[in-house]
Amino acid sequence: MNMSQLETLLTISKTMSFRKAGELLNLTQPAVSAQIKSLEDEFKTILIDRNQPVTLTDHGQVFLEHAERILDIVEELKQKLDDLNQTPQGHITLGTTSSIAIQILPRVLSYFQNQYPQIKTTIHTMPSSQVMASVENGSVDVGITYLTEKTPSIASSVLYYDTFELVVSPDHPMSTLTHTTVDKLKDIPMIMLAPDTLGRRFVDAIFRKYNIVPNIVMELSSSEEIKRMVEIDLGAAIVSKLSIPSELKRGTLKLIKVHELETTHPVGVVYKSGKYLNTAMMQFLSDLRGMPEHQFISSE
Repeated sequence: MNMSQLETLLTISKTMSFRKAGELLNLTQPAVSAQIKSLEDEFKTILIDRNQPVTLTDHGQVFLEHAERILDIVEELKQKLDDLNQTPQGHITLGTTSSIAIQILPRVLSYFQNQYPQIKTTIHTMPSSQVMASVENGSVDVGITYLTEKTPSIASSVLYYDTFELVVSPDHPMSTLTHTTVDKLKDIPMIMLAPDTLGRRFVDAIFRKYNIVPNIVMELSSSEEIKRMVEIDLGAAIVSKLSIPSELKRGTLKLIKVHELETTHPVGVVYKSGKYLNTAMMQFLSDLRGMPEHQFISSE
């Protein structure tokens, strides 16, 4: 048994095809078949049901679980060996919301990558509610998201505080207001975040508290999509204050203060507790924690 055979089995489990696995691994289909046959002969069992689509047998599923653990151990070994080099290097996969990726990360990453050009960063955007789960299941190394509750398996540090604000287009009937109250929102068309986002859960809780049933005309998965709809006056919305400085500066959105929404929400960096941190991760986390709050919330 060798690492190449394990990687081949893992790739087949994902692609459900010998041909597609071969394309991803730069192997011919006969070479893929030979690797799997060699494993099956060595362990005297059938790992793959070769009917279409290709699937793992029960024995194959058990084998795959152990293969993934072995590959993770080998990857950790490679990282530890790389860390013997004094220069921070490596790869970081970061998960966050589209608004944070657009508004916050450019300032953070431009500094970080100038200082440490050998550290590469991949960013995956997702709804806020998925960031913690992605960190926990290992699909991302680090997350930046709203911190709503403590989880034993997740380590976190607060970076800055955000609020949610009511915004309308300059053509909206409420655009001349600077302040309003939450009860005034019950009859106006509202564009809302999707129900599985943390921002939506906060807004829903506020509406429930004041016995308001909002007039929801549209639900979207990100604040960036919502802002575009509000700009063309399809409705009002409640979004992160830190997602709207550009639109406020251009005058394409108007902010209206709502007293009942004036709650601060911590935004922080999260990663899996007990996870081995290579030099890239340690340097990234250290730099994030050391940045003053104004570095994140500045509108410049």
